[in-house]
Amino acid sequence: MMKIIHIADTHLGVAAFSRIDPESGMNLREKQIYDNFLASIDAICKEKPDALVHAGDLFDSVKPRTHAYITAFEALEALTDAEIPLILVAGNHSIPKTRYTRAPFSLFEYHPGTVHMAYRFRYESYEVGDTIFHLIPNMLTPDAYRDAFSQVQRSDRHHNVLVTHGLAGDIRDRRLATVAEHELDSTITTADFDYIALGHYHNQSQIGPYAWYSGSLEYLSYGEMHERKGGLVVDPGRRQVNSLPLPKTPMYDLGELFAEDQSAAEIIVELEARIETLPREIPPMAQVTLQNIRKETARAVAGRELARIREPLLDLRIRVFSPGDIVLERRSEDSAFNIEKEFVSFVKAQGLAEKTESYILQKGSHVLSSVIGEGYSR
Repeated sequence: MMKIIHIADTHLGVAAFSRIDPESGMNLREKQIYDNFLASIDAICKEKPDALVHAGDLFDSVKPRTHAYITAFEALEALTDAEIPLILVAGNHSIPKTRYTRAPFSLFEYHPGTVHMAYRFRYESYEVGDTIFHLIPNMLTPDAYRDAFSQVQRSDRHHNVLVTHGLAGDIRDRRLATVAEHELDSTITTADFDYIALGHYHNQSQIGPYAWYSGSLEYLSYGEMHERKGGLVVDPGRRQVNSLPLPKTPMYDLGELFAEDQSAAEIIVELEARIETLPREIPPMAQVTLQNIRKETARAVAGRELARIREPLLDLRIRVFSPGDIVLERRSEDSAFNIEKEFVSFVKAQGLAEKTESYILQKGSHVLSSVIGEGYSR
């Protein structure tokens, strides 16, 4: 019986928020991601899989930070000690955008451990035990996926597992709008494999009969707050898939606060009370929405007291909506992300002078509305 663990989208090297770890001097969010990734590798080793599959975006950049490399090599050392092969495809974040730039994964070719990384813009296969892994990294063009897929030769004597990185056509409305984000047509995600390990989409979910996104290990934006994270434990022989919780920095929704009749001091007291309810083992991220708050009150909230109550958190995102706000809606009712609403929320959270805020909202909303309108009319 073959046991595979599938992870993806670890994005080593991501840094966010203006918090510094006092011991290392490193961006605190960046350090959290490194620490959680190594803790996840330890948890995976305890599961004793026959192989660990990483379906892309090991790094957040094609030119990883030094500590991102160090963390990846530490993880590979742990896997080597546990005699667990690592099988990886390159994702769109960490693969060169031309054939003439050397990929960061080339350094791992010198590691003595059992590791196979597909990153050369071509189909490759790799055999472990009774399973053949068919590997298609992030490609330069959408058509290149189809060309690579046409080279796959499934074995009648092995379990066959496809590993690739891209956006399944069934969830094209969940685009991340990142560079080299290519769509996978449904003939790939519904093909007859014992398992299809996908990377790119950060929400752990089943796409085809045997195709799964493991999701990212971490919450990488507030838009992912309600998504499932972690890894997947796969038995390709029985075609069974189970979720594997792995360490991550928590992200909490503190709900809505209707602030129309409240002073800045009262809002601060309520925010502090909600923050007090959060676990503190790891400094978490949190979001709160202030509804119907007067603009002058919102500006008063953004002061020293707010900085004080934020201190126990990695980050506190405050979404502000004032009376009379007009937020343009997308025409697609099932859209998961409303860029116009996010734009209004971001501008209002900056504490700008009223004239400046009004001008930016007017001009920005006009531009966004025009662009989105053109997109839907095509």
